[in-house]
Amino acid sequence: MGKKFIKIRLKAYDHRLLDDSSKKIIDAVKDSDVKLSGPIPLPVEKSVYSVIRSPHKYSYSMEQFEKRVHKRVIYIYDASSETVTKLLKVKLPAGVAVDIKA
Repeated sequence: MGKKFIKIRLKAYDHRLLDDSSKKIIDAVKDSDVKLSGPIPLPVEKSVYSVIRSPHKYSYSMEQFEKRVHKRVIYIYDASSETVTKLLKVKLPAGVAVDIKA
């Protein structure tokens, strides 16, 4: 039988907001006796979009935009029901997407 763990995956456009959110999660869980690893930074997902500035005369003039999605993973090992309730009570900002898998 393998180890049971909770995997928390965080995504956001702003890396500072993401680091603050992961610190809140770690501080909430540290009170109970659990082993955790993280936040582990994952590769940044970068999307670049090119848009033509003028559709008629200067169609070769383009404008570039990019979107970066920063990601972090936190693993919590041997979590009890008390730990899960503490996790659910953590208030995170609106710009952070959270995916929890057990």
